[in-house]
Amino acid sequence: MTRIYIPSSGLKDWQLLLAAPDRHWKQGKSAFECAVSWERAQQNPRGLPEPIAHALDSHPSTANAELVLAIPELQVDLPGGGHPSQNDVWALLRAGGETISLSVEAKSGEPLDRLVGEWLTDAPATSGKPKRLEFLQECLGLGGVQLSGLRYQLLHRAASALLQADRFGARAAVLIVHSFGGHLDDKSREDYQRFAEAMACVPAFNALVAVGRVTKRPLLIGWLTDVPSGPETAARNA
Repeated sequence: MTRIYIPSSGLKDWQLLLAAPDRHWKQGKSAFECAVSWERAQQNPRGLPEPIAHALDSHPSTANAELVLAIPELQVDLPGGGHPSQNDVWALLRAGGETISLSVEAKSGEPLDRLVGEWLTDAPATSGKPKRLEFLQECLGLGGVQLSGLRYQLLHRAASALLQADRFGARAAVLIVHSFGGHLDDKSREDYQRFAEAMACVPAFNALVAVGRVTKRPLLIGWLTDVPSGPETAARNA
């Protein structure tokens, strides 16, 4: 994980951070729409996209939060080797005199990666996947819980929010799934609901809820429904 970051001067800077900039960068898709929402949010006093600010205000521990810094495509290393958890946006917030770690997973018709059971199927004997899964279970308070039917991406993204909270001494961690795809995200919405149930909480929509599992720092999660930008909005933020 790099520890040197360069300020954004517009949408093109976000595009360059993608694993496949030409293939993943399309208006209406999650990477593009996420970038537009955060670039546009620089005009807001709190520095946050309006749906995210609204969700944060729904819970007393994150109400009135303001942006300290946001890092697109932040990679957070996890035990077991392999690929890091690459957050669409990771942000450090300030609320009530304390800091909050926010991980954002944007979606617009893309799936939430593989199920845990599928992710483990092709692991060779020397794979670090079992070690990583053991860490994720411990980090998220999911010891003894059957995880095969959950989306791996939700597990490691929530863990990355907690790891960053620990790294920065934040009071709490937040995972938000920011949906721009309408009905194209219905399946991912169901996956989020199953994840919330595994985390012993009622799924929150356009709001945040504290999970019922024991984590090192409080963890809140939520699903946000948004609309994609129009051509004029995208052009203004290019």
